[in-house]
Amino acid sequence: MSAPSSAPLFPGGVALSDLRVYDEESGDGCRGGTPHLHSASSEGYVVVGGSGSVQTLSAQGYAEHPLTVGDVLWFSPGTVHRLVNGGDLHLFVIMANAGLPEAGDAVMTFPDYVLADPDAYAAAATVPVGAGRADAVRTRRDLAVEGYLELRAAVERDGPGALARLHARAAALVAPRVADWTRLWERTVAAEMERTREQLQALGRGDAGGLAAASVVRGDPTPGDRGFGMCGRLKTWEWPSMQQDG
Repeated sequence: MSAPSSAPLFPGGVALSDLRVYDEESGDGCRGGTPHLHSASSEGYVVVGGSGSVQTLSAQGYAEHPLTVGDVLWFSPGTVHRLVNGGDLHLFVIMANAGLPEAGDAVMTFPDYVLADPDAYAAAATVPVGAGRADAVRTRRDLAVEGYLELRAAVERDGPGALARLHARAAALVAPRVADWTRLWERTVAAEMERTREQLQALGRGDAGGLAAASVVRGDPTPGDRGFGMCGRLKTWEWPSMQQDG
């Protein structure tokens, strides 16, 4: 049974997933995942197996960052990132803001004509459940790579300002979800920050505060095989932060 929503969050109010990066080749010869950005959440990698790289587009321009066992790398919202598998690349992915990434925080780098049309974006981003899912995920990845390569060329030619239109498209796409995200964030991450504030205030008074309510939580593995994520096959856990209020 999953822990109730009153249970403590994973430290820092983050979520954790176990990612084995896709090994199928895309149109430009790279093997790996779907380029995308997060509109509100930072993301971090801890490399636990294999090797590869992550290609990024940010205010720093285009860069490719090697990834080998023991490497730790993270980036802020708005950074376009594309994982490339150099051989059995295996990561633990740490996501800020509890459940926001799972609630649609990611925007894939489809060509601009798709990003400009919310219905076209939804059709391109959605993959079927069951038979044909793996092929649909590859098709989605390849469409995002097409847009990503155009964007990367523009950044290399014109500088980071070329990302402005993508960021505007992303903001428009996620705007309808922000009210729900805010409620989720307030119930989880903001509540955890306030708990820490109150505890620090109590300790400053020489008061034990909430220490008497200490508890331990085990994350329950999500049932079934690894899921099909944007960047690879995912093992996830059912965190207390994802439980809905009654």
